[in-house]
Amino acid sequence: MLVTIRYPMLHGRIVLRADADWEHDIEPLEQTADRAVFELPLRANHVTFKPCLVRDGGFFWSKGANYGFNRHDPDAEVWPFFFAEERGRVSEVMRFERDGMSHAVRVYLPPGYDENTLRTYPVLYMQDGRNLFLPEEAFGGNEWQVDETMDRLDRMYTVRKVIVVGVAPIDRMRDYTRPGYEAYGRFLVDTVKPAIDRIFRTRTSPEETVVMGSSLGGVVSLYLAWHHPDVFGNAACLSSTFGYEDDLYDRIASEPRRAIRLYLDSGWPRDNFEATNAMRDLLVHRGYRLGTDLVQFSFPDGAHNEGSWAHRIHLPFQFFFGRAWAAARR
Repeated sequence: MLVTIRYPMLHGRIVLRADADWEHDIEPLEQTADRAVFELPLRANHVTFKPCLVRDGGFFWSKGANYGFNRHDPDAEVWPFFFAEERGRVSEVMRFERDGMSHAVRVYLPPGYDENTLRTYPVLYMQDGRNLFLPEEAFGGNEWQVDETMDRLDRMYTVRKVIVVGVAPIDRMRDYTRPGYEAYGRFLVDTVKPAIDRIFRTRTSPEETVVMGSSLGGVVSLYLAWHHPDVFGNAACLSSTFGYEDDLYDRIASEPRRAIRLYLDSGWPRDNFEATNAMRDLLVHRGYRLGTDLVQFSFPDGAHNEGSWAHRIHLPFQFFFGRAWAAARR
């Protein structure tokens, strides 16, 4: 099978080592300043390998876990890195002004972001930004462990690498409910997203842009995808308080269907279980297909708190960014 390695090779060259013989260099069929193409033998239905950089008399194995492809993999392309940390990093607080006040924003950048400058990334915008990355900022000291989960899924080679933008509200009740979420939505669309796209190497299309939140943050996330489908093509809504200070049931029932993908979940018995099921059934009635552009999970004894959400965020991450889901959509 053919594998493409993308890396800025100003000096040196790329070779591969694979499971057929980890001591043997596999040379590229062709190589330019930013890509190398290899043919790898398949011993069975899959191959495991690592890119290696030969430079200045040194031999450097790529960081992270081994890569693996199978004969039916539609996207045999990797962006390795050789010298950076194997963990992503979370930025210092960025400030975005609105109505004389400012939203605090932190950005997670995945492993290898600074080294392999050829790669661009899908973007996940998350509500309640103070609860995502750092326990000292989070409610009750319990954070969602977004960066740790993304790093772990990356080591598993289960998801594509992603930039995560955590946006803290100024007034949660105002920003995440009607009518305040209309101004908040315009702020994300007109101010935050253009700045993120300008500063970082993002993929800007709605198909590559996800918005996500829990409780009222889940409500505003669905609002954002429904009202701005040309910006946010995907929404994850965990434990969402649908029907409380929002008009989403009425809008989804009466307005044209949006070309968006949605993830819903809730715990049982007291985690907006009924409200989530009602939204699922409405979306199915409007033509969304479970397992295709709509996924829903119910968690026995799932609680309405950061710890419970931290345990299950890997599911929406895999739905929107998973390599297997990407293959299934092609």
